[in-house]
Amino acid sequence: MKKEQTTISAFTFLRNGEMLGYPFIESIKSVLPLVDEFIVNIGPCEDNTVALVEAIDNKKIKIIHSVWNEKMHARGYVYGQQKMIAQFNCSGDWAFYVEADEVIHENDIENIREATIKYRDDNEVEAIAFNYLHFYGNMKTNLNSPSWYRSETRIIKNSIRTYAPDGLYWIVLKSKKIGRYPKAIKLDATIFHYGWVRSEEQTDLKLQKVSKYWKKTHEERTDYSQIDYKTLRKFTGTHPKIMQKHVSDETEVFIADPNYKLTKKDKRNRLLLKIESIFKNDFSKKHYSIVKR
Repeated sequence: MKKEQTTISAFTFLRNGEMLGYPFIESIKSVLPLVDEFIVNIGPCEDNTVALVEAIDNKKIKIIHSVWNEKMHARGYVYGQQKMIAQFNCSGDWAFYVEADEVIHENDIENIREATIKYRDDNEVEAIAFNYLHFYGNMKTNLNSPSWYRSETRIIKNSIRTYAPDGLYWIVLKSKKIGRYPKAIKLDATIFHYGWVRSEEQTDLKLQKVSKYWKKTHEERTDYSQIDYKTLRKFTGTHPKIMQKHVSDETEVFIADPNYKLTKKDKRNRLLLKIESIFKNDFSKKHYSIVKR
């Protein structure tokens, strides 16, 4: 009997990916074996981002070029606009949003594929949520804090009405005026997030370039050591093969400044971490409602 199939479109948006230290080539390549097409929305660049994407030389990749609204400074909404421009060009049953510093592990590809087949015709399931690993400081350290999302939807059915308020998550439109988070199944698969292992200089440059979209400015120098050490964990798993060339000789957890002064938010997170460890709760934010199966 022929196995039932489903179609998957991946999509992302980029601007100055090379200059700002995004592993966007690895990100795109990690998803290509899973999908039928990959929409790459590229804004105006000052570097070789376009040429580098073209050099991947894969027929699944479809590059579109967009203009950014430089007057849009409200809560990062320009990111939501660019995300949706890319998604509106997707033609698959499912749309897989991957940010330019996110990579999937090759060991999860078949698990993801099976889920898209299994739930394609399940009307209760609108999206698929992933576990998250946020690497911080180096690739031997991941960050565990209730204020950092531990799971998020990254795949959504392309047949439902959605929009992205700030790029990170989706809102499903129930009517012209009312929205809600998508209904999702939680998949045993992980997004590897590398946004906080680029150099501090590249992070500074990124923040200088994009802070205006949140009506902010970035003037202080980034210092990764200014963080609560209790939120840092040693990573003992394996990185995706495509990221192995970026794994350096670090063997220990990134060292936070021992004299770092805890903020009110840090103290609150420490308390929540303690409660989580005792009662097995998870206080991190979720932009979806779980569908139990």
